[in-house]
Amino acid sequence: MGDKKLMKGNEAFAEAAIRSGCDAYFGYPITPQSEVMEYLAVQQPEKRTGMVLLQAESEVAAINMVYGAAGTGKRVMTSSSSPGISLKQEGVSYLCGSQLPCLILNVMRGGPGLGTIQPSQADYFQATKGGGHGDYRMIVLAPASVQEMADFVKLGFELAFKYRNPVTMLSDGIIGQMMEKVEMFPQQARFTEFDQSWATTGKTADRERNIITSLDLDPARHERHNIMLQAKYQKMRENEVRYEAIQCDDADYIMVAYGSCARICQKSMNLLRAKGIKAGLIRPITLFPFPSEILAEKAPRLNGILTVELSAGQMIEDVRLAVDGKVKVALHNRMGGMVPSPEDVVDAMIKSFSIK
Repeated sequence: MGDKKLMKGNEAFAEAAIRSGCDAYFGYPITPQSEVMEYLAVQQPEKRTGMVLLQAESEVAAINMVYGAAGTGKRVMTSSSSPGISLKQEGVSYLCGSQLPCLILNVMRGGPGLGTIQPSQADYFQATKGGGHGDYRMIVLAPASVQEMADFVKLGFELAFKYRNPVTMLSDGIIGQMMEKVEMFPQQARFTEFDQSWATTGKTADRERNIITSLDLDPARHERHNIMLQAKYQKMRENEVRYEAIQCDDADYIMVAYGSCARICQKSMNLLRAKGIKAGLIRPITLFPFPSEILAEKAPRLNGILTVELSAGQMIEDVRLAVDGKVKVALHNRMGGMVPSPEDVVDAMIKSFSIK
């Protein structure tokens, strides 16, 4: 049993990083995630565990510091918000191509461009489809509470090293800034003892050099490398799907929402059921791999699916692919930092499917 604290989501992420034995954090401040670095600076992790904390000169520098440190086999991470994550995309592509594990937090704000500092979910495509160049994927975890902002740090590092691949936590300004009670896990040892034969830890006399790079000018060899990566992503699809299904067994209508929108929809679900409308909620916890199978399974006996998003409608494409036309899928969305109320979602459900 860990200790309980009242914390912001960003603070919980930072505290969990120290407690999970993270070796290094490299970042650059940007709203609404600056509390991550501020909390780490106050906590002085270099004195608590020996963890390195460094504010880089830019987001580009920060992600390349992650690349270098990850190559040594250590637990390393970075965090930013939408425009900063965009700047890091080339480095993320390099990390995926080089098969380097790390944890990346995106506390999304409204775009495009500099947009607004208010919450948004407009980076769904960037996170789930591979925002940089090349055919790459990352496991994307979507926390919906301050507790999950802490818990997913441990999970994220485990998955990153399991697959030797970056893992993204896709949060938003609401989850990052809200305060909730969170139960923290005990301090873990830093990742100083490891057996990563792939890491650049110095050449020994009994093996060849480890060279970590995403560059290969031999097309046949590079194709084999890409085929191997795609096989790894397929294993993620088969083994790492996570979701929460709430009151879906008897539901005639289902809402699909993640992060802060899932919390709003849980209240909407209760309001709909009070009106005699059997509504359920599926909350994807992993956005990649997406929980397509559960949606495909339930689609034939549903009257409709409503996706609720703080974007122009991005996740809805994955929902439509999953149900393959077997049920009508509608969208209720807000953008630019605007957030729907539970009553707005109820009205959207009733109007979208002409429920009497």
